[in-house]
Amino acid sequence: MTAASALSLLPDTLRRRASSKLSLKKGGGRVGFKVLAVFGEEEGGGLQKKNTWEAIFEVEDPRPRVSQSKGKFLDVNQALEVARFDIQYCDWRARQDLLTIMILHDKVVEVLNPLAREYKSVGTMKKELAQLQQDLTQAHRQVHTSEARVAAALDKLAYMETLVNDRLLQDQNTNESSSDRTALTPSTSSASQGTIKTGSHRRNLNVSGPVKSYHPSLKNFWYPVAFSSDLKDDTMIPIDCFEEPWVIFRGKDGKPGCLQNTCAHRACPLHLGSVNEGRIQCPYHGWQYSTDGKCEKMPSTRMLNVRIRSLLCFEHEGMVWIWPGDAPPMTTLPSLQPPPGFIIHAEIVMELPVEHGLLLDNLLDLAHAPFTHTSTFAKGWSVPSLVKFLTPASGFQGYWDPYPIDMEFRPPCMVLSTIGITKPGKLEGQNTRQCSTHLHQLHVCLPSSRGKTRLLYRMSLDFAPILKHVPFMHILWRHFAEKVLNEDLRLVLGQQDRMINGANIWNLPVTYDKLGVRYRLWRDALEQGAKQLPFSKQDE
Repeated sequence: MTAASALSLLPDTLRRRASSKLSLKKGGGRVGFKVLAVFGEEEGGGLQKKNTWEAIFEVEDPRPRVSQSKGKFLDVNQALEVARFDIQYCDWRARQDLLTIMILHDKVVEVLNPLAREYKSVGTMKKELAQLQQDLTQAHRQVHTSEARVAAALDKLAYMETLVNDRLLQDQNTNESSSDRTALTPSTSSASQGTIKTGSHRRNLNVSGPVKSYHPSLKNFWYPVAFSSDLKDDTMIPIDCFEEPWVIFRGKDGKPGCLQNTCAHRACPLHLGSVNEGRIQCPYHGWQYSTDGKCEKMPSTRMLNVRIRSLLCFEHEGMVWIWPGDAPPMTTLPSLQPPPGFIIHAEIVMELPVEHGLLLDNLLDLAHAPFTHTSTFAKGWSVPSLVKFLTPASGFQGYWDPYPIDMEFRPPCMVLSTIGITKPGKLEGQNTRQCSTHLHQLHVCLPSSRGKTRLLYRMSLDFAPILKHVPFMHILWRHFAEKVLNEDLRLVLGQQDRMINGANIWNLPVTYDKLGVRYRLWRDALEQGAKQLPFSKQDE
């Protein structure tokens, strides 16, 4: 931001003092000035404008008015006063820098004025112009330095206010139980109250060390494991889920089934065989199993009562779901359909060498986009001075500011997002309602094993329906999805390596980490056996 826009972020008393007196032009991040040559005579000494500039930018140096703290520690009011003084000092410093530029500008006009040219040689004028150019360059550098100081002071003030709010909330809740203090402080959808309570999270959130075995409580959910379009009548889909091998196929009635991917006879992988009349046939000795796990045919031997493990398996809204847990299953399956008006354009499945929680952390974070996805969908995105995720007090949904993107985490492992977009790499509007066209995404992160994730990705659009009928378009969508994912994957794999060696990947959460932090706190509460999970509705 330029000096003018930086000053506009100051408190009202300072902004009113500067806004009416500053009329600089922005151009490519640098402050520009027009140089005017005066022709003819001027009345009253036209080159005395520097006196006017001095009057406009005259501001008292705030440093003599600062009271020195003699103590070793500052209370919250003194800390806020220090932050406010930093901004006042930056305002004074910026005014002095701009005054220098204005005076140098008048000197340039004086040099170029035809009246003054009569009394100076060309060589003298060249030397003076060269010196003035150096002075202007130095003044511009100083202005940029002042801009950085203003930005740093504003960030410091916001941080100090967050610390003060944390301290006030901590004092207010001293009589609450320790279990309640581990949960997130409820927030509202307003910008001022939507800030993550960073200090408490630093004490409570620790994700480090080798990946542990998955807790049994995490299994007691419906998990989508495949797209219906990928499961033909004569095909099988092998999957790993919570470090166990399974195979999915269609029975005689066309309904999907999920069996342990291990033959009861000699432990041969069943997915290496074939599907015959709605039964899986083992490739080793031809034993055949139905969708309920019962062995219905044993060639070359007498029939025995043999059964292998099976999971509850249903088809719902174009996806195949399983229930891998021991608890009674939920009566309904959650809906993952795109909003009305959207058409599904691509359904892609990938196997990734990363723990599913780390992948969810990445998908629930959008602030990294203008730094990570610079060659794909975020190409050309500007870097905002502040990124916020605004959300109600409970739940896992909200929207990004300043990006026009709505996002939701749906337990146990699904992320849904709607992006307002005009064309790849371009954003339009401040929220999705202001955008005319949208992209809807579904990411399902199935925990295959401690170091692997089965990712189901579905992309839908509410525009350009003809693209669905373009030949080989699915190949292009897959190429683009893999390119975006690879930009993330190299970073997440580095995180995983350092986490295994003891680094805490949630060591310093900040404001825009809110949704990822809520997922981690929800998962911790689930694995600790909490009766009521944080941020969830009563019926979830």
